[in-house]
Amino acid sequence: MSQVTQYIFMPYPAKTDRQTILAAAMEQLTADGLRSISLRSLAASLALAPNALYRYFADRAQLETALAEESAHRLHALLRRAVGRKQPHAAIRSLARAYIKFAREERHLYEILMLPKLGLGECSAHRKLWLFVVNQVARLSGLSQAREAAIALWAFLHGMTALEAAKVFGEEKPASSFEFGLNSWLAAVSRIEEAQQVGRSVPDRRRSTKVGP
Repeated sequence: MSQVTQYIFMPYPAKTDRQTILAAAMEQLTADGLRSISLRSLAASLALAPNALYRYFADRAQLETALAEESAHRLHALLRRAVGRKQPHAAIRSLARAYIKFAREERHLYEILMLPKLGLGECSAHRKLWLFVVNQVARLSGLSQAREAAIALWAFLHGMTALEAAKVFGEEKPASSFEFGLNSWLAAVSRIEEAQQVGRSVPDRRRSTKVGP
C-alpha cells in the first residue's frame, strides 16, 4: 500500500496586509533596533510563512525604507502637535524640545532616520517633515533664508542629541547648554528678519530722484 505524503502550507490569513506587517516591524524596531529585524523573524512573529511577506516587501531594503518613512511620519506628527497654534518663537522652542524628546525616547526610530539613503531621501514623509520645519523657521527668518536657518537648527538639535547619547554632559559640560544654543539660534534668526524689514522700509533713492528743475 503506497503512502501518501501530505504537505501543509501556511495560508495567507485575511489579516495579512502591508500595514499589519509594517506595524509588527515597527514594534520590533522600537524594542530591539534595526539589526534585530529580518523578514524571517518578522514572519515568525506574525505566524506567517516568509513568502507572505515577500508579497509586500521584496527584500530587506524595501522594509527598511518603509520603516524610515513611518518613523519620519511619527516625528512629523509629534512636531505638529508640539507647535500647535503657537507664536513663532514659542513654536520653535516647542518643536526643538519635541525633537530632542523623540530622539531620546524613540532612539531606534531616530537612528533609522539618520541612516544614509533612508532618513535623508526625497520620499513623501521625509519631504513633508522637512517642509514643515522650513515653514516654521520661515515664520522667523523670512522665506529667503529659511532653508539655511532650518539646516542650522537641525544641525544644532542633532548635535545636542548625539552628545547626550554619548553621555558627555556633566559639571564641565552642562546640559543647560541646550537653552543657550537655542536662544542663540533664535536671536540670530530674529536679526535676519529684522534686517529684511529694515531693507523693505528704506525707500528706493532711484525712484525718489526728481527729474527736471
